[in-house]
Amino acid sequence: MPELPDVTVYVEALRERLKEHSLVRMIVKSPFLLRSTDPPLSALDGRRVTAVRRVGKRIAIGFEGDLWLVFHLMIAGRLHWSAAMPKLGSRNVLAAIHFESGWLSLTEAGTQRRAALHVARGESGLAGLDAGGLEPLDIDLKAFAQALRSSNHTLKRSLTDPHVFSGIGNSYSDEILFAARLSPIAMTQKLSEEEMRQLYDATRSTLTDWIERLRLEAGADFPEKVTAFRAGMAVHGRYREPCPRCGAAIQRIRYASNETNYCARCQTGGRLLADRAFSRLLHDDWPNTIDELEAIKRK
Repeated sequence: MPELPDVTVYVEALRERLKEHSLVRMIVKSPFLLRSTDPPLSALDGRRVTAVRRVGKRIAIGFEGDLWLVFHLMIAGRLHWSAAMPKLGSRNVLAAIHFESGWLSLTEAGTQRRAALHVARGESGLAGLDAGGLEPLDIDLKAFAQALRSSNHTLKRSLTDPHVFSGIGNSYSDEILFAARLSPIAMTQKLSEEEMRQLYDATRSTLTDWIERLRLEAGADFPEKVTAFRAGMAVHGRYREPCPRCGAAIQRIRYASNETNYCARCQTGGRLLADRAFSRLLHDDWPNTIDELEAIKRK
């Protein structure tokens, strides 16, 4: 799912291409995409774009008359820009929007249709789509700590909760926790002041670093390589690959369709966190530490 760095770069690219240009027409192919009826899509016809902004993991395009077109790409949704009308025959193309400056299309890979499109009226309508989490790059350490300690959950859960922080998901939470050298299952209310500072600094540095990386990658082009698994990531999506800091194999925890990646040596004092599937299967044979796991592999 595109997260804060990816959505920020999308927004910047769209702002450059859309602002002050009018919407000519919109083609929505999928009946599952549009999740609102009032105002209708037709209300945007001929209106000029006045703003483009990020709302959590959503992309909001503002039009004159205080109307907003809001995209939530979910896991597999992606945006594309072209000078000519895209080919609408592909089953992955869910919508195509013709602006005076070009065509914006929305695709979604796979068979599940999770991406969503809303039309909202005014700031109140836009706020209704916002989970209300704090912007992690706009707050100081005190506000960050208060948000985390407002309830006692694991760091992984709290970082990815849109009601706590805006825009952080599975990918960048793994990278943040690795940078902070903290366990994904550490509890928020048990963090020391030093650990809280480490997490705050890691959150800011990880997000700002990836925004800059993605800007450089896209350059003057529209960002087309939006993915949750990037070659430059330290732990996310790198299960069994060597940790860039200590060389130990990256580990994972799986829960339903989610996966958390971490380095046991760097983040959990060498302790392996129980993966529900394998720990239930192996019971007492489940290794407790990264050293035990590596010893098993050498046998």
